[in-house]
Amino acid sequence: MINSKRIKQIIQILLSFGIAVWIFWFLYRDIELETLIAQVKASNWAWIIGSLTISLFGYWIRGWRWTLLINSEEGEKVTPTRSYHAVMVGYLVNMLVPRAGEVARCGVLTRTNGISLGHLLGTVILERSIDLLFLIGTILLAFTVEQDLFLSLAGQLVDFSSLGESLLSNLPFVVTFAAIILLAIWMIFRRYKDHGLVNKIQHFFREILSGLKRIGQLNNPVGFWTSSTLLWIIYFLTMYTVSLGIQSTANLSSGEVLLVMVMGSIGMVAPVQGGIGTFHALVAFILIQLGISEVDGKIFAAIIHGTQVILVIVMGLISWIIMLKTPKWKQPETS
Repeated sequence: MINSKRIKQIIQILLSFGIAVWIFWFLYRDIELETLIAQVKASNWAWIIGSLTISLFGYWIRGWRWTLLINSEEGEKVTPTRSYHAVMVGYLVNMLVPRAGEVARCGVLTRTNGISLGHLLGTVILERSIDLLFLIGTILLAFTVEQDLFLSLAGQLVDFSSLGESLLSNLPFVVTFAAIILLAIWMIFRRYKDHGLVNKIQHFFREILSGLKRIGQLNNPVGFWTSSTLLWIIYFLTMYTVSLGIQSTANLSSGEVLLVMVMGSIGMVAPVQGGIGTFHALVAFILIQLGISEVDGKIFAAIIHGTQVILVIVMGLISWIIMLKTPKWKQPETS
C-alpha cells in the first residue's frame, strides 16, 4: 500500500507539472503552429547547432568540476567522463521529477564507483550553493550593464521620485522603523533559534560558509573557480549564439542577451519540470521590454528551450544506457 508520504510526493509532482503545462498553454494559446514552424525554418541553424555544441561542452565542464569536489578514499576514483554521464542522467531525471536529478546522479556514481550517497549529496549541495552565488553575481552584473532598463522596469511598478521625497521628509521615522525591523528580526532568530525554519535558514548560510572553506582545501581550487566561471560564460554564449540565429533577436547587444540569460536562469530555478512555462514566460517578458514583438519573444523562448530539451533527452538517454552497461562496483577482496 502506498504510504501518505509517497502520495504527497506524487501529488507535488503532478501539481508542478500541471502548473508548468498551464503556464505554457497560457503563453502560446494565441500563437499558431504554422507561425512557429515558419520561424523555425527561417532560423539560421548553424548558429543554433553551435549553441548546442557549446552547451554540450558546458555539461562536460560541469561533470569535470564535480570530480574536483569528490574527494573520497572509498570506492573507485571518478573520471570526468563518468561524472559527465552521471550529470546527464541527472538532467534527464529532472525533466520528469524536479530536483530528483540531483539524487539520481549521485545514485549512479554510488552504483558504479562505490562512493557513499551521503558524500556525493554533500558535494552536490556545495555545488548548487556556489551556483546560487554565481547567479546572484550575474544578476548584479546584468544590473550594472543594463542599469537603465532595470530602473525603467522598476519605475513601472514604483514611482521612485515621489518615494524618495517621501522617505527624505520622514527620515527620522524611516530610520527608527528600519532599526525596529532589524531588532525584531534579531529577536525572532534568538527566540526561535530551535525552530525548523530558522534552523534551515541558519544551516543554509553555514553550509555556504563551510563550503567556501572546503573549496580552499581542494587539491585544485583554481580549477574549481575557473570552471565555475566558465560555466556561466558558456550559458551566456549558448544564449548569444541562439539570438544570432533568429532574425528578430540578431541585433540584441551582449548586455541585453545577458539580461535575457539572467531571466531564463531564474525561470529554470522554479520547481517545475525542466523550467517549462516559467522559462518561457520570463524570457518572453524581458524580450518584449527590449522591443521584440510578443510573438517573436515567445518563439525565441520556445526555440532555445526546445532545442536544449531535445539535447538533454538524447544525450541523457545515451548516458543512461552507458551507465546501465557499466558494471556495478564491487568491494575488492582482501587476502
